[in-house]
Order: sequence, then C-alpha cells, then structure tokens
Amino acid sequence: MTATTQTVRDIALEQPSSIRVFERFGIDYCCGGRKPLAEACAARNVEVDAVIAALEAAATKQDTAESEWTRKPLASLSAHIVATHHAYVKRELPRLAELAQKVVNRHGPTTPELGVLQSTLAALDAELTPHLMKEEAVLFPYVASLEKALAEGAPKPHGCFGTVANPIAMMTQEHEAAGTLMATLRDLSHNFTTPLEACPTYHAYYDGLREFEQDLHQHIHLENNILFPRAIELENSANAAV
Repeated sequence: MTATTQTVRDIALEQPSSIRVFERFGIDYCCGGRKPLAEACAARNVEVDAVIAALEAAATKQDTAESEWTRKPLASLSAHIVATHHAYVKRELPRLAELAQKVVNRHGPTTPELGVLQSTLAALDAELTPHLMKEEAVLFPYVASLEKALAEGAPKPHGCFGTVANPIAMMTQEHEAAGTLMATLRDLSHNFTTPLEACPTYHAYYDGLREFEQDLHQHIHLENNILFPRAIELENSANAAV
C-alpha cells in the first residue's frame, strides 16, 4: 500500500510503472518529485485515493525495464539518455517552434496567451539546448571515464570542476528551471486542452507539448534520481580507494 506521506520521487524509483500513472494525472515525479504524494495530488487538484488505486493497479503490470537502469553501467545509461531523450529534444523543439508560429499567426489575434506560450517555449529551448551540450561534452564523458577507471583499478580521471557533485548541482538547477517552464506551458495551455474551434495544427501543437512534457519528465527522472546519485556514489568509492 502506497503511503500518502511517501515522496513521489521515491515511489517512482521503487515502482517504475508508477511513472505512467503520474503522467496521466499530471504529477511531476522528477524536479517536483520530493513532495509527499498527498501534497503533490493536492497541487494538481486530484484525489489521492484515485492515484493510489491507479498505482496499485499498475503494480500488477510492473515493467522491470526501467528499474534495470539502477544496475546497468552508468556509461550505458548516459548513452541511452543521449540517444533517446537528448535526440528527442533536439528533434522536437524545432518542430514545436514551427507549430507555435503557425498557431500564433492564425489564432494569436484572438488568443493572446498563445504569444506568451510561444515565448515560454523559446525560453525552454534556450534553457535545454546548452544544457544538453554540457552534459554530452563534459559530465557524461567524465562519469564514463570515472566508472572505467574504478573498474580497472586505474587512477581517478582529472575533472576541471573539482568534484562531480559540482556540475551535477548545476545540471539539477537547470532541470528545475526547465521543469518550471514546462509547468508554465501546461498552465498556459489549460493542461494542453485545445478550444472547440481548434484546427488540426493547433491540436498537433498541444499534443506535441503534452508528449514533450512526458519525455522531459522521464529524461530528468533518469538523471536526477538514478544517474546523478550513482555518479556521486561512484566518485566517493574512487576517493575511498585512494
């Protein structure tokens, strides 16, 4: 039985199938995942008993693929994040920007919030694009080399940032900023709900934003809750071995 005082993050880690439940109810399990379940449900104005029932139902269909990332090499996890989630962000943000412009051109004069939505999406792009570059160029290669050195009994690689906890703290802050912008997109779009007169492009835009939010939550969850803590633990083990 899931306790209402248990944090959303811990539930997501213990029960990977809970992620789809949280997505269905619009509950943030990555950046905002440190809230107790009851508090997170209240913030989204959903019944905690309904969420618990959905979590229990999902537990009977537990998918172990997600939980395997807690045991696989960090180099493999990093490669998966880059190939799956980074690639998705790089592919999807330009497409969403194009859809945003089309919808603003057509519906902007009568729906002013669409312009704010577009500028918020641009801010999210400006936040994520350099963020991905820093992870791919600095953090992920260092973690992979650290893991390799520890496995081979070699000296710990030199990092230009002191301890790996420093870039991880920066990446975590940037995740929180991206999560805040994504939450703003959800609010501005009324939970990605199109008006009755919406054209197919309007629907495609909001559907794309909804899918982007789901992928971003999965992306940040893998980093914040699995990759980053394991990387810090790995570096601590390397320091202890010296």
